Parts: sequence; C-alpha cells; structure tokens
Amino acid sequence: MNPLDLIKAKRQHLARLANQNGAAGELRALDTMAEWRPRPKGKELHILLAALRDTGVFIKPSSFDAIELPGSITLDFHDAEAVRAALPSMVFIEIKTANQARVKDDFSGFFFALTESEIAAAEALGTRHRVALFNNITGAALLTSVADIMARAKSSSWQVSVQL
Repeated sequence: MNPLDLIKAKRQHLARLANQNGAAGELRALDTMAEWRPRPKGKELHILLAALRDTGVFIKPSSFDAIELPGSITLDFHDAEAVRAALPSMVFIEIKTANQARVKDDFSGFFFALTESEIAAAEALGTRHRVALFNNITGAALLTSVADIMARAKSSSWQVSVQL
C-alpha cells in the first residue's frame, strides 16, 4: 500500500471511530417513527428516572435514546403523576445506526457496541426495552431486543472502558 492510500485508509478509520454521524442518524430515526419521543432531558429525565426507581427499575440516563408511546398518549414529562401513569405503556428504545455499504437489509455485516448500561436497562425493563437498528444508506429498519441480537451475533468481544 502506498503512503497516500495508507493515509486515506487511516482517515476513514478515524472518521468511523469519531462516529460523527451517530447523533444525526438517531435524529433521522426519530423523525421516521411517529410514536417515538427523544429521551427527555434535565428535570424531565430526572422525573422519569425517579418514577422508574419507584417501581424498582434502576437504569442510567444514557441507557436509551427514545421512548415509544402509543399515539393516543400525550405526555408532559414535567408532570410526575402523568409520567408514573404512563410508565406501563412506555417502551424504551436504544437506537443503533449504520452508515456502511456492507450492511445488508437483514442487518448482517452491522457492527456496533452495546454498553453495560444499555444491557442492564434491557434486563431491568424486559419487554419494555427495544433496540432499533437503522441503515442510513438503504433506509432499512429492524426493531429487536438485546437478547435477540446476542442470539444472532456471529461474534462478540467484551471490553472495559476506563477513565483515569
């Protein structure tokens, strides 16, 4: 490989690692799903997590990207009582997006990471947690679960992230 090709390959690799398209992909996914709401922020998120804790469910704020609510429910996340009442109808969605041509419509070839908090949320929420896979190139989408992903995985490797 000549030096210019090596530099180009390294830049492509770094762009993938930076994942600058991830947040934009999540926004596109949210735009396509009428019943999904972005994860609340600030006080609204605090109220939601407190309502979950009151039911014995402890999850981290970063363990989901969106909430699915049936179309008939309009919810003010500032209203703690309304949030508690709506909890049984909520599905917590983790969004994973792909921008690579190698990803097929059945999502074979899709490589992504699940964090410890995403896996813990899936375990704590059970059927109220879903993983949405979106192919930004083809527009294909798949709503699945962590358990289904792990059963289907061709390979997995575990890592520990450390901040010093």
